[in-house]
Amino acid sequence: MSAVPHGDPGSPFPPIADYGFLSDCETCALIAPSGNVEWMCLPRFDSPSVFGSMLDRDAGGFRLGPAGVTVPGAVRYLPGTVVLETSWETRTGWVVVRDVLCIGPWYHQDERSRTHRRSPTDYDADHVLLRTAFCVQGWAEIHLDCEPVFDYGGLAAEWAYTGPGYSEATAGSEGMELKLRLVTDMNLGFEGPRARARTILHEGESVFAALGWSEHPLPTTYAEANERLVRTAHHWQEWLKQGTFPDHPWRTFLQRSALTLKGLSYAPTGAMVAAATTSLPETVGGERNWDYRYTWIRDSTFMLWALYTLGFDWEANDFFYFVADLAEAEEGELQIMYGIGGESRLDEHELDHLSGYGGARPVRIGNGAYRQRQHDVWGAVLDSIYLHTRSRDQLPDRLWPIIKRQVAGALEHWREPDRGIWEVRGEPQHFTSSKLTCWVAADRGARLAQLRDDSEWAERWHAAAAEIHADICEHGVDGRGAFTQHYDTDALDASLLLAPLVRFLPPDDPRIVATVLAIADELTEDGLVLRYRVGETDDGLTGEEGSFTICSFWLVSALSEIGELARARALCEKLISHASALGLYAEEIDPRTGRHLGNFPQAFTHLALINAVMHVIRAERGEPDPASAIATVRR
Repeated sequence: MSAVPHGDPGSPFPPIADYGFLSDCETCALIAPSGNVEWMCLPRFDSPSVFGSMLDRDAGGFRLGPAGVTVPGAVRYLPGTVVLETSWETRTGWVVVRDVLCIGPWYHQDERSRTHRRSPTDYDADHVLLRTAFCVQGWAEIHLDCEPVFDYGGLAAEWAYTGPGYSEATAGSEGMELKLRLVTDMNLGFEGPRARARTILHEGESVFAALGWSEHPLPTTYAEANERLVRTAHHWQEWLKQGTFPDHPWRTFLQRSALTLKGLSYAPTGAMVAAATTSLPETVGGERNWDYRYTWIRDSTFMLWALYTLGFDWEANDFFYFVADLAEAEEGELQIMYGIGGESRLDEHELDHLSGYGGARPVRIGNGAYRQRQHDVWGAVLDSIYLHTRSRDQLPDRLWPIIKRQVAGALEHWREPDRGIWEVRGEPQHFTSSKLTCWVAADRGARLAQLRDDSEWAERWHAAAAEIHADICEHGVDGRGAFTQHYDTDALDASLLLAPLVRFLPPDDPRIVATVLAIADELTEDGLVLRYRVGETDDGLTGEEGSFTICSFWLVSALSEIGELARARALCEKLISHASALGLYAEEIDPRTGRHLGNFPQAFTHLALINAVMHVIRAERGEPDPASAIATVRR
């Protein structure tokens, strides 16, 4: 099937924002409005896809829904859950389909898990994608079409019956260890690589289909299937109750962001994927297509701030110790990113056999940026430790060697150029934000040394922080008094919105105010913030890109910091209006059309939303700001 450019009315690819997101905290599924599962990687977020029609219409899909209709009447999450409900109106009746990645009890009672490195809880992923259909009025013909294509659309499935009748089957492919099991109360048949079934549902009748990929048992009746769906819904609702959310009209956006972040976390290790997908384009039909199914060290502090702010200390602790384990194992030489199991090699490859979303190529798996040197890694780790320590009023002895190595790395390299926070593939530069995060490393290291009553290290690192601070103020500010992208340009960069959030200078400092207002006025399109102007930045790529939604949320926080509350609220309202119908965000928003671009859903965006919304709410209520995106104290 030939691809049609994204945005064309004839395109077979749904808009990115129209997908529903499911998770069991080990893998995820993205479901198109048609009811087709168009992205699912097994058994982990970063495994090869089994259903990949989001990147090529022939790369596999799985639909359970009414025949003859592909546009639903409504799509929503069951309140407080990651259970998707789609309502369908047909010519003859109404049908409700519910989809869920099931979560069940802890299974490893007689043996230890081969993947879990964090403390076990009372629940675990079921490794089951469950779909139910219920006719609420009239009657409707229901179709099941399941066509997995293993290894990113490269290997067709071979189906075989496993039970005495027509309700159980397995799918595999030569050379693949992964086997799929499909159980349903419909009668299955095979058409080559596709399993199919159809039935008529009358009012009050229902069917189910369960797809599994482990030894865990599958439901065999609708009653059992519905019990698992309800159990999973209750699990999400009980989890959400642990949070602390303000009584505010934006509460539901905070809750959906929290659920999404939990859904993007990998429970066995505590890692968080940056996004659920790979190669969704940042530029329509362009080459800015990256694999985000990994965990970035820089996300650590933002993740911890968001989780601690909302009261999810257990998840914050798991993610913190994932990062701490890496820092300990790497003896200070941390990469900028890792696999969700802690893997250090993320070699980048192009999948030439896939057409790409809307024709955007290349399709990439792996991410070559893991080899880059980016100086923000040390500041992220140090600020994470500082934030974690303040949440517990203690500094574990285990962390002190990590602190010393990370500060040493920042002080050894801060004078050198790097690739910057945006991982440019052009020439290294003296990026101001990179120097800023090296200052964070030294500053937080000094504060942590003070907590240990270690005056020698505290004085040494305070002096180093002062040196970096002076260098930035001397070389990173232009003639109008605003911070610049790097030392050899007057170009603006949205990463400098972090300056007031890390408490580099007081929020009323003229340089902070000038930077925030310059970005708000000059680095925006229709009010939405760009990372930088591509014509002013050597990023090694061609084409334009949309506004980066995280940067727009950063601007909300920064405007709140400098006292521009009316502008902050107006921008926050605008950004919230751009959320998908399910409250989700991709990486970018096209300012001209409002379309979402880039990988989806994007953890960084939801982290920044929590930060921005809480900034505005606290400012409006006159509450003190106990934390920021990176720091928790004012200088």
